[in-house]
Amino acid sequence: MNKQQIYEYLRQENVWHEITEHEAVYNMAELSNIEIPYPECDAKNLFVRDDKKRNYYLITVKGDKRVDLKEFRKNNNTKALSFASADDLMDIMGLIPGAVTPLGLLNDSECKVTLFLDNDFMNDSDLIGVHPNDNTATVWLKAKDLVKLIRKHGNTVNIVQI
Repeated sequence: MNKQQIYEYLRQENVWHEITEHEAVYNMAELSNIEIPYPECDAKNLFVRDDKKRNYYLITVKGDKRVDLKEFRKNNNTKALSFASADDLMDIMGLIPGAVTPLGLLNDSECKVTLFLDNDFMNDSDLIGVHPNDNTATVWLKAKDLVKLIRKHGNTVNIVQI
């Protein structure tokens, strides 16, 4: 799904959302230069794999959080982790670096990727801001609706403290 197809899918599924169009951003530092309505709800996404390239994970945390992959591995019983390649990202989710998003899992036809969503998104406003498979916009939606969409697609979702 591309950006327009994501928007249409959200409408089809009757998922409340807001869209903020902006210039392309490739990292959290660039995003901090853009005016967005809910900066405290923006997500940072890490696409990682185990050392055998058998298991792929998308780790989604609040934008200001740091993720210690060794600590994550220990807490979630995974093998050693490293960042997946741009080729893996394109092959599995149809995304380019800088556009990584949980909505990319809707392009994961084999449901290879497990989503680890930081529990912090399930508190307070329950909002999460993610790219719509394109880094020129941010879609704001309820975290529980995002989880529902990903699970409906068939990917595993783990809500954990990161």
